[in-house]
Amino acid sequence: MIEIELSERVDFDRVGELWSALESRADGSFFQSWPWVGCLAGQRYPDPVLLQARQDGVPLALGLFNRRRRLGQSDLLLNESGVAGYDAVFVEHNGFLVERGRADDLAAACLRALTDPPAAARRLRHRLILSGVPQTYIAAAQAGPQPHLVRATRPAPFVDLLALRQSGRQYLNQLSSNARYQLRRSQRRFAAVGPLTLDRAGTVAQARDFLARLAALHQKYWTGRGRPGAFANADFLAFHHALIERAFASAGIDLLRVSAGAQAIGYLYNFRYRGSVYAYQSGFDYSAADSQQKPGLTCHHLAIEQYLADGADRYDFLAGDARYKTSLASGAVPLYWLEIGQERPFAAWRDRVGAIIGRQFRRGGRSLVG
Repeated sequence: MIEIELSERVDFDRVGELWSALESRADGSFFQSWPWVGCLAGQRYPDPVLLQARQDGVPLALGLFNRRRRLGQSDLLLNESGVAGYDAVFVEHNGFLVERGRADDLAAACLRALTDPPAAARRLRHRLILSGVPQTYIAAAQAGPQPHLVRATRPAPFVDLLALRQSGRQYLNQLSSNARYQLRRSQRRFAAVGPLTLDRAGTVAQARDFLARLAALHQKYWTGRGRPGAFANADFLAFHHALIERAFASAGIDLLRVSAGAQAIGYLYNFRYRGSVYAYQSGFDYSAADSQQKPGLTCHHLAIEQYLADGADRYDFLAGDARYKTSLASGAVPLYWLEIGQERPFAAWRDRVGAIIGRQFRRGGRSLVG
């Protein structure tokens, strides 16, 4: 008999203990690990709700939500806050933390408990916001009592390093002829400047330094295109400084620098978890590159080769269908941004009115600038 409980009083220290114990018996991604979920939890989850599925008192599944209260509507967001500044960290490969081998049945049971609770818990009925979840959650939502809406579907391309290693094939040989040509030409052009090297930050202080240099290159690229860039968000930067402090010692964080001689051509910020590498953020020096030098492709290529040699099983480019990801990947899995439960009419009306007012305000702002 599985008992599912929803708690509105959440002690994050205690949750961390429960989460870490279950994590040792669970499969999942870095985005379901306590270093990620628990990072700045007191700030990111100001109105938390904890789900526990237990059997004989032993947790089999955990889910940490933040409740977003709006006039006429209340949402529960899994491993997100509903606050744009905090959610800019962008969770994916998301879901409940579930005991190994129980993903399908426990995910469905947890969703049923949240969308059709007993009468004593009606006050906990909410719309669920599930970001970056796998196909399992679509099937569970379809079998449930509430309507659901898929807001977005994004592929997550990856390189299957384990299959590549077992086959004995070279990484480049699995790519298209055009991708091989561009990578080899770029490598030759950079090698003419100086030997290509890849360095991994060895201390927290060096990791923070690499992140600062990555951020500078990242911001230069995006602001040059009229976009703010991820690191313009102070909450985003604070989260990652805290994450490095939490996860670096356990080898969960990799900050990599790729250089041609003495010239740094780019930095990669990756997560490592149970054989998988997640290519999370990057910064490349395009200003020093000619048209045949591809700093992004070259940095990822060297990283993939290094992780292949290190024994990693998977290099995950995360969600998005950017051309460089599909060019370098050997496969992809779909991730879904899903809502379960119908938005209440007043909330929908309020949001539509707010959107109209916002559009009028923005139009006025542009006309004043013009």
